[in-house]
Amino acid sequence: MKVLDADQMAAWQRDGFLSPFPLLNAAEIAACNEGVARFEKWLGGPINGDGAYKWRSMAYLVLPWVAKLAQDPTILDHVEDLLGPDLFIFTSTFFIKEAHSPTIAAWHQDSTYYGLEPKEEACVWIALTDASEAAGCMEMLSFDGCPKQLQHASRVVENSVNRGSQIIVEPLDDANPVSMPLAAGSFSIHHGLCPHRSGPNTTDHRRVGLGLNFIPAHIRPSGSIRHAAMLVRGEDHYGHFELVDPPKPELDDAAVATHDRAMALYRDAYLEEEAKHAKLSA
Repeated sequence: MKVLDADQMAAWQRDGFLSPFPLLNAAEIAACNEGVARFEKWLGGPINGDGAYKWRSMAYLVLPWVAKLAQDPTILDHVEDLLGPDLFIFTSTFFIKEAHSPTIAAWHQDSTYYGLEPKEEACVWIALTDASEAAGCMEMLSFDGCPKQLQHASRVVENSVNRGSQIIVEPLDDANPVSMPLAAGSFSIHHGLCPHRSGPNTTDHRRVGLGLNFIPAHIRPSGSIRHAAMLVRGEDHYGHFELVDPPKPELDDAAVATHDRAMALYRDAYLEEEAKHAKLSA
C-alpha cells in the first residue's frame, strides 16, 4: 500500500524533496539520544570531533539502534514509493551542530561523489533534536523536474558539516530556497541531486540529525570500487554491491571490522570520484 499521495509524488518529481513526516515518539527520541551519548562515551569525544571522523558515517553497522532506524517500516514505506521495492542503505551520516556553532553546509548535492549510476538516491534526514531555522535546518532548491549533476569544488568550505566540504561552483538560482525545519522525531526526504544547504546553529541546544541514504538495488558503482551496502527491503537481483549485515551487540569486534571494511571501500570510491569530478570541472 502506497503511503505517499499523488500530490506528494508530483512534488517529488518536480522539486526533489518532501517534508515533514512524523516518526519517533518522546520515549524513542530519548532512547536515540541515549544511544548517541553511549557512542560518544565509547569514542571518548563527540561524534563530530576531529578524531572521530570515520565514525560519523555508517553507524548502522555498529549501532543496532541506528540499524533499526534504517529498517524502520515507516521510513521504508516512504522510500519504496520513491525508489521501488528493493532497497539498500548505502551510507549514513550524523549531522551535528553544537549550540552557537558556525557549522554550515554550502549549496551542494549529496550524490556528487558517491560514484553511483544512475544517480537515484534518497536521503531520509531524521531530527533527533529540534532542527529549527535558528538551529540551522536544511534549505532546499527545487530542481524543477530536471535533476542533473552540477559542478562542485571540494575541500573549500570552512566549518562545513559535510565530509567533502563541497560547494556548487556553477551558476545557481538560489533566490527562493525552501526552509525545512524539523521537530525532534520527524524526518524529511530529499533526492541526491536536489541542491541544499544549511546555516549555523544560533540556538542554545545541540542540533543532532541523522541522514540515511537509500538506493534502489539496480544502482551500480560507476568507478573501479565495489561498494558495500546493506539490504533493508526486498531482494538483491543484481549483485552490484558487497553485502554487509547489521550489528548484533553494540560496537562488538565483528561489527567494528565490518564498519572498517565498508568505510574503506566508501573512502576509496569517494576519492576516486572526487578526482574524476575535479578533472571534468577543470
